[in-house]
Amino acid sequence: IIDGDTVHINNNKIRLHGIDAPEKNQTCTKNNLIWNCGIESTKFLKQIIGDDIIKCKTNGKDKYNRFMGVCYKNKLDLNSKMVANGWAIAYRYYSNDYIKEEEVAKNKKIGIWSGEFIEPYLFRKKNK
Repeated sequence: IIDGDTVHINNNKIRLHGIDAPEKNQTCTKNNLIWNCGIESTKFLKQIIGDDIIKCKTNGKDKYNRFMGVCYKNKLDLNSKMVANGWAIAYRYYSNDYIKEEEVAKNKKIGIWSGEFIEPYLFRKKNK
């Protein structure tokens, strides 16, 4: 597990389709306190997967030559789980797949939705 939206399986890097998680070095703010939401997002994905084997259904590659895919632990859609628990946003630029899950997390104020954050793609752009 590289971060909250990228995994390595054998020699293949797989970017979780339709979601965007905070970068590992990204921080968020909650009640005027800064916290490492990128690390927490990565930890959450590691927790869900544990030592289990995951399978990914890929649908092409991105501009960085990573496979794009939806990954599963048994029948659990990990992409969906990350967004529903507030550890990633629905990446609307590429997909409308996880908008409902994002609304749930936003309404519950969980994960990154519990405070303020810069959308991960804007954070990456700003920190190039």
